[in-house]
Amino acid sequence: MRELSLNVLDIAQNSIVAGATLITLSVIEDTESDRLTLVIADNGRGMTSEQLAQVRDPFYTTRSTRKVGMGVPLFRMAAEMAGGELTIQSTIGQGTVVTATFGLTHIDRMPLGDMAGTVSTLIRLNPHLDFVYCHKVDDRSFELDTRALREVLDDVPLSEPDVMEWIDANMAEGLLPLNSQA
Repeated sequence: MRELSLNVLDIAQNSIVAGATLITLSVIEDTESDRLTLVIADNGRGMTSEQLAQVRDPFYTTRSTRKVGMGVPLFRMAAEMAGGELTIQSTIGQGTVVTATFGLTHIDRMPLGDMAGTVSTLIRLNPHLDFVYCHKVDDRSFELDTRALREVLDDVPLSEPDVMEWIDANMAEGLLPLNSQA
């Protein structure tokens, strides 16, 4: 994977397969400590201690369509190559939290990539699920919470083209100040 946003998409897909109904994606860019932290948290079925011990092994997967599972090992390698680490906490019946840290300006850190596109894709393909996207750069932040949108939209599905167009525009507008030095 060439962008961290694709790793986030892969881990979020694991959350969906694990039966999550709420997935929180957090991006924290701390320029003072030179750290980038990505957190993917879900309320899915969680993992047993045995699964948790094996999840970093590329030859372990719960999928029946193939014999390898490279998502977590590649994400871990990307973090470690950029001076960080990957941790996973999981509790049966409560969910899983995957946290990856990186040196923000580390020369080997992959670009963050299109997180807005990742979030938009997840919502478009899973309109029945809830997503919270939080992106923080130092003291500036943006948040999109589909639960709040559902309250306002009443019975209009998130997958409606006009709703998705608004979500995309809202993310673009909300993330713009995070990319500037304002």
